[in-house]
Amino acid sequence: MPGFELWSDAERKHVNDVLETGILMRYNFDGPRKGIWKAKELEQEICNRLGSKYAQLVSSGTAALTTALSALGVGYGDEVIMPAFTFVASFESVLSVGAVPVLVDIDDTLTLDPAAVRNAITPQTKVIMPVHMCGAMADLDALQAICKEHGLFLLEDACQAFGGSYKGKKLGTIGDAGTFSFDFVKTVTCAEGGAVITNNEDIYIKSDGYSDHGHDHIGNDRGAETHPFIGYNYRISELHAAVGLAQIKRMDEFIGIQKKNHAALKNILATVPEISFRRIPDEAGDSCTFLSWSLPTAAITNAVVNEMKEQGILAGNFYYYNNNWHYIRKWDHLKNSVTLNALSPELKEKVIHHANKDFSASDAIIGRNISTLINLSWTEEQLKEKGEKMVAAVKKILAKHSVSI
Repeated sequence: MPGFELWSDAERKHVNDVLETGILMRYNFDGPRKGIWKAKELEQEICNRLGSKYAQLVSSGTAALTTALSALGVGYGDEVIMPAFTFVASFESVLSVGAVPVLVDIDDTLTLDPAAVRNAITPQTKVIMPVHMCGAMADLDALQAICKEHGLFLLEDACQAFGGSYKGKKLGTIGDAGTFSFDFVKTVTCAEGGAVITNNEDIYIKSDGYSDHGHDHIGNDRGAETHPFIGYNYRISELHAAVGLAQIKRMDEFIGIQKKNHAALKNILATVPEISFRRIPDEAGDSCTFLSWSLPTAAITNAVVNEMKEQGILAGNFYYYNNNWHYIRKWDHLKNSVTLNALSPELKEKVIHHANKDFSASDAIIGRNISTLINLSWTEEQLKEKGEKMVAAVKKILAKHSVSI
């Protein structure tokens, strides 16, 4: 999955272009930078490859979500519906703009359950935010229909699914806005970085200003720019953009390798009848960063995880049920609304309420799921060995649990 696995001279060249000018900031210094505008180039490349009208680079995926929510006007009193299986940045960004993160159950896509979304809508709901976890997409047709019916924004958190698509459209381009992360372990990396993409000019203009202290970026004198609204510093640097510019030009290469390795590993695991696989609304659009597979029960799954750990083959296999970063079960800081800056009593009460709801439907899915990272650097021999060892571990546990194999 991570682009850093296949580091090349291309990344070094683009970084050296910036170092040779000494201009590390993305804005101004027009003369000394000698025509080197890596952030602008990367934004245009994102638009070209994804089919989006606008792209605004920022410092992280978290910054992208915060910026997009602000550009959509989300704030005090608003509710944002999101899945209980995501990365902590999803709810952090909602809290950062003063809104309420409303977590709901997932379905067998490992993404938002449309039925749970419908049940969670209130007069305060403003945004539905699907998170395309582990490289594959939510049921966007169903979610779009709900948004249209209720007059809501659709914000795609595609931070884990860069390059994926849904029915011929790239993920992130289907909603009112989409966000990406380009951190160190993403398919395309800037080391640290993110982006907001949209086809809406107003959302783009607001994202552009909000991520740079509210600057309107009109003219070529930064000191003379006005500030139509208050913003924050979520800028990306030219050094980070340079890395991403090299990486995005290799996007097709990376995703091609992911798809090949994903298919090969899936074929090996599919030899075990008790193993089932995640439902993907559009399998052709899976970016294949992970292979997500399930076993008959949570007890068997936990035993397989422990067996792989004992054998030293757990690396790259994620059991999110016990993961501190990605699933509601371990988010005690959210459940207790532990913050360094005090939330309003009203917001704190709502955060605690929504984080402590019954997520047993999601538990039943995540408790049986293992997601295996698809590496770009595997040789055929390494992939085959990994798959066979995983299968052997699974069969050993199935035999112990008296499950036919």
